[in-house]
Amino acid sequence: MVQERGQRHRPYEDALAMLLGTLFVALGITFYTEASLLTGSTAGLALLVQYSTGAGFGLVFFLINLPFYYLAIRRMGWLFTVKTFAAVLLVSLFSQLTPHWIAIENLHPLYAALMGGSLTGMGILVLFRHRMSLGGITILALFLQDRYGLRAGYVQLAVDAVILMAALVVIAPLQVVFSVLGALAMNQIVALNHRAGRYIGIS
Repeated sequence: MVQERGQRHRPYEDALAMLLGTLFVALGITFYTEASLLTGSTAGLALLVQYSTGAGFGLVFFLINLPFYYLAIRRMGWLFTVKTFAAVLLVSLFSQLTPHWIAIENLHPLYAALMGGSLTGMGILVLFRHRMSLGGITILALFLQDRYGLRAGYVQLAVDAVILMAALVVIAPLQVVFSVLGALAMNQIVALNHRAGRYIGIS
């Protein structure tokens, strides 16, 4: 729904968006881990570490994001950074809890890739529209879009390509192919729906 120009999101709207967005992302990550797939951005890096070392995704994801908060404070401001920190914390928590909340007995990797990517993309889109992100590469992508007009989805797509190529050393080639399809689904959702001037609600 398009809001009147200049109308800011209320705090409870931001809180609800953070809750729903992070739940979407955590469910998408659960699909990926159940099918041994990868996604992009810092979540993809965290999955790479998880598959390589056996470390839990939630903790790794939280730690990987820590260095990026400096850029967030410098370029995006304290409010954006605090909300992003909270969103990252929730994804880290929900990604650990979601497998205990649902049981998946049969999951085709192609479905996992497309639905996992779509759920993650929708979650990221919700967060973007409330001026928060999932840290890491998304902070850089948002900064480049705000500063230079580069679409955040396409910036992330380029980074994701590098991550997915690195995935060849830890997962099977067919799983990488499915992961690429998931990354395309995720980034197209963001690229097609998060454009300057398309959504004027701010927070």
